[in-house]
Amino acid sequence: MKKRKMIRDFTDLEIYTLALDLAALIYKLTNKFPDKEKFGITNQLRRASSSVGANIAEGFGRYHRKDFTKFLYNARGSLNETKHFLLLSKELKYIKNPELSKFDYNIKNLGIKINNLIKSINQTINR
Repeated sequence: MKKRKMIRDFTDLEIYTLALDLAALIYKLTNKFPDKEKFGITNQLRRASSSVGANIAEGFGRYHRKDFTKFLYNARGSLNETKHFLLLSKELKYIKNPELSKFDYNIKNLGIKINNLIKSINQTINR
């Protein structure tokens, strides 16, 4: 049987680690964007991707599980916002399909894991 890791801090959550990795990749990607986008799509992508992990961290620090799920919903919204700006970046020819595909996989994987945690917490609340 697989031993479960004790969750003591938000940094112990797999979804937080995945969100942090995604944001770091977005920062590296946007370093290559045109300077004219510094206050446009670059800023929006960075803020949206950073917000995913920030919401997970803030929600984890809340006292009630219902509060945590509210922040997980916000994280999921920021994840979708990140996807939107990546799709827009592709339309503007700042990124190509192979790069977008890599991000799409990361976003889908993280989204599934966020949804699973929301479902698990909601089942615990409703018992």
